Amino acid sequence: MSQIRTFLAGATTMAAALAAVMTLSGAADPARRASFDEITVGRINIVEPDGTKRIIISNKAQFPGDFQQGKEGERPDRRSFAGMLFINEEGTENGGLIQKGSIGADGKIASGLSLTFDRFRQDQALQLLNHDSANHQQTALIINDVPYHGLTSMDDIKRFREESRKLPRPEQQAYWKKLEEEGRLVQNRIWLGNTAAKGSSLQLKDAKGRTRMMLMVSADGKAEIQMLDEQGRVSKSITPGATD
Repeated sequence: MSQIRTFLAGATTMAAALAAVMTLSGAADPARRASFDEITVGRINIVEPDGTKRIIISNKAQFPGDFQQGKEGERPDRRSFAGMLFINEEGTENGGLIQKGSIGADGKIASGLSLTFDRFRQDQALQLLNHDSANHQQTALIINDVPYHGLTSMDDIKRFREESRKLPRPEQQAYWKKLEEEGRLVQNRIWLGNTAAKGSSLQLKDAKGRTRMMLMVSADGKAEIQMLDEQGRVSKSITPGATD
């Protein structure tokens, strides 16, 4: 009998200890909560109760591919970046933040940051961009006119590229021009940023992506407004002190 009492007492003690561990770890609470001053991780997946990924924060070693309707695709071109992906309710990528910065063994800089917002099931409609290298630096705000996903899907874009590669080089330009005229390609509408000549410009474009007005300031401080025709020729230019 004493052995039975000893066994029961031990079992009770173990049960109490397990309950305490579960309580401290939050296992007893379905909506587990914890507070930290600092955590160190390689990747964080923020998910809905059904497991749908909504935000992914990751280092470059574990950076994901792209997401289309709950399926993750391969994107080896992203493996040099760390950052964050935004994913909508159906599991499709909605934009994100990617960034990197390093100096190679050859001493060359490879640095960049891009914050993007995508149209539904489509590519980026808004981008904040910074790119830096040994011989080029660019900072810009880019606004694009992106076609409706029912007209051009992301799969269509991949197919366009594959079909274009099969064509003789002289025919490739005509192939893309036809798609552009059909409104099936992304068109840049507004570009605001610095220029290669250390100036700055605001470019306003028509529905076909042709620059029709430019507000420019050169590196030496000269300001100019240009209006352009459909062929990109300057039809009118306004500069300080100019008269009609």
